[in-house]
Amino acid sequence: MASSIGAPLALIGGWTLAARLQPSGYDPVTQTISSLAGLDAAHRWVMTLGLLGTGVCQATTALALRPAARAGRRLLAVGGGFTVLVGLNPLPSANGYSAVHAVVAVGAFVALATWPLASWRRGTCVPWGLRLRVAVAAGCVLAALTGWFFGAALLGGGAIGLSERVAAGSQALWPLAVVLSGRRS
Repeated sequence: MASSIGAPLALIGGWTLAARLQPSGYDPVTQTISSLAGLDAAHRWVMTLGLLGTGVCQATTALALRPAARAGRRLLAVGGGFTVLVGLNPLPSANGYSAVHAVVAVGAFVALATWPLASWRRGTCVPWGLRLRVAVAAGCVLAALTGWFFGAALLGGGAIGLSERVAAGSQALWPLAVVLSGRRS
């Protein structure tokens, strides 16, 4: 339970605090989460710790989420590992580019968007968050949100920061929803 609560708190709390600490002119709708941890960001350590904490919590949740299918748990753990790597490979500047950062960020987004699709189980005692229809619906929604972010990133969309926050925030919150569904079962 603690790790599933910790992931969204670290991520959303990290980007909220880091954005507040930036000099005037930072726009969370048009600027990415990664720019808050970039080498030239004011107080970059805040978002870096947020990313590291999020990734560790995701991996920990994957280890503890025994009711989920093994393949789904592995994808959640891989997503957490990639999230840690995102924090360890910052952008060179707010508007800069890093191939390593891009690769690990894509890995994190893809793994975290698809883990629900591989997590479902059959049975009458399965938590609702791990039932086939719910898991497939969650995976499709997370994939669509990730696609929105990827589209904004590739096309230079003005809402890249907003789309990233909605996708990443949803990906951080879904494991908590699954854990809570297990407590209610």
